[in-house]
Amino acid sequence: MRVLGACIALLSISSIIAQPVAQDQHVLLTNENHDQVLNSATVFKREHPDKSAVFAIVDSVAHADVADRYFVNKYPTMKYWVNGELVTKEYRGTRSVDALTTHVLEQLSTAMNEFPSQEYIDTHLDRSKRNVLVYTKDRNSVAFSNLKKAAMILREDCSFWVSDPALAAPSGADIQGNMISFVDPDTGDHQQYTMSMENYDLMKQWLTDKCIPLVREVTFENVEELTEEGLPFLIFFRDVNNKEHDKMFTDAVVRELYDIKGAVNPLFADGKKFAHPLRHLGKTQKDLPVLAIDSFQHMFLFPDMSQVSAPGKLRQFVEDLNSGKLHKEFHESLDQKMMDLAKFKSENGIEEEHEQDGDARPGGQGPPGHRPKTDPPPSVFKELKPSGKRYSLLMKQEL
Repeated sequence: MRVLGACIALLSISSIIAQPVAQDQHVLLTNENHDQVLNSATVFKREHPDKSAVFAIVDSVAHADVADRYFVNKYPTMKYWVNGELVTKEYRGTRSVDALTTHVLEQLSTAMNEFPSQEYIDTHLDRSKRNVLVYTKDRNSVAFSNLKKAAMILREDCSFWVSDPALAAPSGADIQGNMISFVDPDTGDHQQYTMSMENYDLMKQWLTDKCIPLVREVTFENVEELTEEGLPFLIFFRDVNNKEHDKMFTDAVVRELYDIKGAVNPLFADGKKFAHPLRHLGKTQKDLPVLAIDSFQHMFLFPDMSQVSAPGKLRQFVEDLNSGKLHKEFHESLDQKMMDLAKFKSENGIEEEHEQDGDARPGGQGPPGHRPKTDPPPSVFKELKPSGKRYSLLMKQEL
């Protein structure tokens, strides 16, 4: 494989002014943490003088405008730019000279794999991943330069494959012999880019839409990152082996939420791995699939899973969260539960002192005679936000 490189700038945004705070609220960034970045820059420059990388440290107390511009809410935060573009994903690895150096070298390495023939692609392509196939004759063109830049930004989301220049251009290539094709991991279909490859913004947006799905998978590895996006989770707990359920939910999101994507974060969750949130909703794996919203304060259950695909139902569920209707309806239904409880106690001669708390079962759904919970189930995913044991957290409202 050939190396198709580019340059990278890494920015570490850190608070380097120690402030007296309560021990249980913050973990202070020490001079040692701060020095790791300086040491990494020194070591990297000495060991890799031919590489183009810039390390920078920002004092976010003295330059709060910079921290606000990049939505910094914890220290230390490490963001990096590739070819002048901010990469969405932060660096969350070990804060050590070796780890930082390795990360920068990885970003400087090629983001593309070369294939010599169509037969090679047929045998080496991992079709469970999102793949982009690129056919080109001229690697010195503006079109190919644009593609390299986009591939470096999206390298963690898609696998990029570029043809050997000697390989004959396939049917559908433009007059210069260029073609970009996205291979859908679900259907195996090849979706061709039909606009100008010399328009970087258009091409990058098309690749972004293909490489980053509208409904993503939440895992224990990426949940911290997803919570920092600040949007309530619309979580579809399901059996990962049931692809029909995945398609049903994705189709509903595309159809119902296309113009309010900024209202919630649609996510898939493995119902087996995320059994704990299910228990908070009073559900188990036997109930899958289950749909819920986690607002980072409370969790709200979609009332009837048979209606997920019904026109307007999913959209109404999301709009009811934003209007406060979900919380209001919970308390209105609570009033009816309390009346039913009073009637049950009266009919069964239960005295007040014999009441038990409805928290005895997950979701507060105790048997008859138990007092129901007075609030919706609490958020579980807020506990998976950035940890105060690893960061100094800014006490902002969204946290």
